[in-house]
Amino acid sequence: MAEKQVLIWNEALETMPRLELETLQLARLKEAVARVTATVPFYKDLYAKANVSDDDIQSLEDISKLPFTYKQDLRSHYPFGMFAVPVGELRQIHATSGTTGKMTVTGYTSSDMEIWAETMARVYTAGGATGDDMIHNAYGYGLFTGGLGFHIGAEKIGATVIPVSGGLTRRQIEIMRDFGSTVLNCTPSYALVLSEAAAEMGIDLRTDTKLRIGFFGAEPWTELMREDIEARMGLEAYDIYGLAEIIGPGVSVECPYHTGLHIAEDHFYPEIIDPETGDALGYDQLGELVFTTLTKEGLPIIRYRTRDRTIRRAETCSCGRTMVRMEKVLGRTDDMLIIRGVNVFPSQVEHVLLEFEELEPQYVIYVDREKDRLDTLEVCVEACQPVFAQGEAVLAEVTRRVRAAMQETLYVSTIITVVEPGSIQRSLGKAKRVVDRRGLG
Repeated sequence: MAEKQVLIWNEALETMPRLELETLQLARLKEAVARVTATVPFYKDLYAKANVSDDDIQSLEDISKLPFTYKQDLRSHYPFGMFAVPVGELRQIHATSGTTGKMTVTGYTSSDMEIWAETMARVYTAGGATGDDMIHNAYGYGLFTGGLGFHIGAEKIGATVIPVSGGLTRRQIEIMRDFGSTVLNCTPSYALVLSEAAAEMGIDLRTDTKLRIGFFGAEPWTELMREDIEARMGLEAYDIYGLAEIIGPGVSVECPYHTGLHIAEDHFYPEIIDPETGDALGYDQLGELVFTTLTKEGLPIIRYRTRDRTIRRAETCSCGRTMVRMEKVLGRTDDMLIIRGVNVFPSQVEHVLLEFEELEPQYVIYVDREKDRLDTLEVCVEACQPVFAQGEAVLAEVTRRVRAAMQETLYVSTIITVVEPGSIQRSLGKAKRVVDRRGLG
């Protein structure tokens, strides 16, 4: 593999020898368990029932003795029941959107804010951003952790940050061009929206802006989508992972070698488990990602089941970082669609669609079930303008080929509907890719 320019924000920690890192993790793990047992009634009761304590943690493997924490636990103790400090000691409070249930609330002490800024500084530096960059931050500000997380990281490295947030897409294009933005932060879905808007405005992002780096996360995306974004925008795209319950963005990020996302293991201890049994899985095995916060004060969480499916890698990375890597998230254990007994993940559908140059990367998956009928799976996807202009015969042939490819990948028949460019509703944040109509009426 060719040598690449590698920047590391905190070399002492990010390249720490594994034995030293694991010693640090174990000490912090014991402290975290003791802290939540003493300060959070939920954990005190949970561990009492399980008859475990920090004294039972004599090695990192002993973490498996501790019960899991679930999103429902946070919702059940809404709003502040899971906090380990009085609310008055918090400096910021964030929350999820609550689109799938009660909001989950997270809080940050001054120390937590410093940790967040530190991990986000590592993110920016891993992608090659420095204090000389002009950072266009199109993640949403507010209760969502994305915008402010990227903001404080930009300040930490001394860069100039433009807090654009989401929306007003055409104005964002003008700002990127006129202000000389060099780094773009947003969801991969919104990156495609931006590229489409720029093309409609007659602006070539590759030549008319100074963009060189993009940090994209908050939703799963494929390697083919990475290639598409890079080709449209003329930048190098980096995958970033985070979740509000753990800290927000900043849990892991790719380095220039793009061989997985390095996890900030000194702050967030990762496990991979079998989602059905809860048993620990080793390296190179696909399973559910579980995190324990090792240093957080406001909302420490032990063995939190993320529901994200990935693989943990331990091979030495050419960048010099010693912290383990996670593969790009392959989907969630709870967004899996079961279609006539077959497991289908939206990421599989996207992978097939992006293989076709005749199609735009804009699609919606519809799942339905008529009375006394089997489940139906329909994928509605936009054609590229030149293909759509050629008429029904060409569209029919493209539809046939996509249907065949989908059948080969999913092992389930799929209705493919190819529609006019621009006809699928665009998203300013996370794209709503799946509409499940089963049981809705």
